[in-house]
Amino acid sequence: MPPEQILQAYADAVYARDAEALLALYHPQVTVYDMWAHWLYDGQPQWRGMVEGWFASLGDERVQVTFDDIRSHATPEMALVHAFVTYAGLSASGERLRAMNNRLSLTLTRSGDRWLILHEHSSAPADFETGKVNLHRPV
Repeated sequence: MPPEQILQAYADAVYARDAEALLALYHPQVTVYDMWAHWLYDGQPQWRGMVEGWFASLGDERVQVTFDDIRSHATPEMALVHAFVTYAGLSASGERLRAMNNRLSLTLTRSGDRWLILHEHSSAPADFETGKVNLHRPV
C-alpha cells in the first residue's frame, strides 16, 4: 500500500467519528504536535483522549477531511507524507457549516504490510505582528 493511502483511511475514520479506526492508524509510541491546546501528545493513550474528546464534541455533526498537494517519500522502513488538509464541519443533513485549513506532516513506520503514523505535526502560519493564526489557505 502506498504510504499516502493512509490519508483516505484517516478521512474515512474522522467522517465516521470512529475513534478505534482512527487510532488504529497510529503507532503505540506516536508523538503528535497538534495545533490545538497542547504542545505534545506522547503515546497513543494521550492521543486517544484528544480523539475521543474531539468526536464527543461534535454532537450530530460530521467532519469531512480532504487533502491537497499531497507529497510523499518512502524508503522500505519509513515514509514522509505531507499535505494541506481541510476540515469541514457538516450538519446532520450534510450542509457545510464551516471549514479550516492546516498543514499536515506525517512520519510513517512499517508495521507488517501497512504503515503506521509514528509522528504527526499540524500547523498553520501565524501573522508575524499579531500572532493570529491563519486557518484559511489562499487558493
